[in-house]
Amino acid sequence: MEIIMKIDAILKANSYPGRGIIIGRSAASDCAVAAYFIMGRSENSRNRVFKENGGGIRTAAFDESKMSDPSLVIYNAVRVMGSKLVVTNGDQTDTVCALMDQQLTFEQALRTREYEPDAPNFTPRISGILHFAENNFNYAMSILKKDGDSCLRYNFAYNNPAAGDGRFIHTYKSDGDPLPSFEGEPVAVEIAGGIDEFTELIWNALNEENKVSLWTRFVNLKTGDYESRILNKLE
Repeated sequence: MEIIMKIDAILKANSYPGRGIIIGRSAASDCAVAAYFIMGRSENSRNRVFKENGGGIRTAAFDESKMSDPSLVIYNAVRVMGSKLVVTNGDQTDTVCALMDQQLTFEQALRTREYEPDAPNFTPRISGILHFAENNFNYAMSILKKDGDSCLRYNFAYNNPAAGDGRFIHTYKSDGDPLPSFEGEPVAVEIAGGIDEFTELIWNALNEENKVSLWTRFVNLKTGDYESRILNKLE
C-alpha cells in the first residue's frame, strides 16, 4: 500500500525543492486542487512575484531595475484551455497550450522541449495538466531531465483521484551545488483542509529565506467555479 505523505513535512525537511507542482482532490472530494510555488537563491530569482493573467498566472519582476536575465524566470506559469488547466515551471506552458490547440497531446507537446539550459544545474522542466469532465477530473504530470547528452522524459497519469489524495513533483531533490534533480514518481501527498488552510500549510512550510511565491486553486467539480490564492514574499 502506498504511503501518503504530509506536504508540510516534506517541505520542512528540504530547504530547496526549487519549483513545485501539487495536483489532487480536496479532502471534501468536491474540488480539484492545484498549486505551484517558486523559490530562489540568486537575486534574479528572488526578484519575482506571481500576477494574475486571465484565468491563470504569470511570473513578473518585482523590481524591473534588478532583473538581470528574464529568459528562464519570466513566463506564463498557469493557463486555462477550455476544460483543461495547464501548470508548468517555464515557458513550456505556452508550448503545451499551442500544440494541444493543434490536436497534439500533452505528452506529444512536451516532446518538443527539453530541460532548461542553465548549466551546471540543467533544471528539469516539470509540468502538469488537469482535464475536467462532468463532476470529475483526471490529471497528468511530466518531468524532463538531463542525463548525459540525453533528455529523459517521464510521464505520469492519474485517473479519478480519491478524496484528499494528491501528487507532488519538484525540480530539485535537495539543495546543492550543482542542484541535484528530482528523482522518481511524483510523491503521494495528503490534500488537507479548504483553500486557505491548504495555502497556509504550504507557505509556512517553505524555507523562509528561499521561498518566493505560491499560487493555489480549488475548482468546484460540480459548478466549475474556482477560488485562487496568490502569496508573494515581496508584496
